Amino acid sequence: MRHVLEHGWTTSNDLANQFGLTSAAIRRHLAHLESSGMVVVRAQPQSRRQGAGRPAKEYAATAVGRETFSHSYDEFAIDAIETLRQIGGDEAVTRFFEERFADIEAGFAQVLAERPQVDPAQALSEALTEDGFMAGLLPVGNGEQLCQHNCPYTAVAVRFPQLCRIETSVFSRLLQSHVQRIATIAHGDGVCTTHIPQPLRKEGR
Repeated sequence: MRHVLEHGWTTSNDLANQFGLTSAAIRRHLAHLESSGMVVVRAQPQSRRQGAGRPAKEYAATAVGRETFSHSYDEFAIDAIETLRQIGGDEAVTRFFEERFADIEAGFAQVLAERPQVDPAQALSEALTEDGFMAGLLPVGNGEQLCQHNCPYTAVAVRFPQLCRIETSVFSRLLQSHVQRIATIAHGDGVCTTHIPQPLRKEGR
């Protein structure tokens, strides 16, 4: 369950490889977690499938599942960041948050490298989903909205609002667009929503 929380959408094969168990054994555990309301299941999206045949099932934590594990982890993370601030000041905290988004930036670059035809906003959405944010794009009249249906760091973002500001700045840099944060889970909204002024297209498309 902790692995699912930390890595977002994952398959029984992923978990079997991680823990050295058979896929059948993992599926029994997942079935129990699903019936308990701890995880939700979906068919693997086309962009993540490998080979032909039926799509694999992917599992992610529900709000109930996150709540089960969140408190002790959140308290530890907040205490650690508070200590970091006492030692190095706000600048050290900002640098730590900026480095945390390195994995998302690397995922973004990988998607574009493997599929150059993909729009940058879609590449960012996929990179965020891979990192556990359950992201998607919603077309609107004057652009797109990047919607993150999960935030693995809600409690940290509530205590340290600069985390959301830095995340927005990273989005703006990667998309080379002046994006605007409309809503955040940390402020009590159901979804973190970022407005992208217009659909992004690569040059020459």
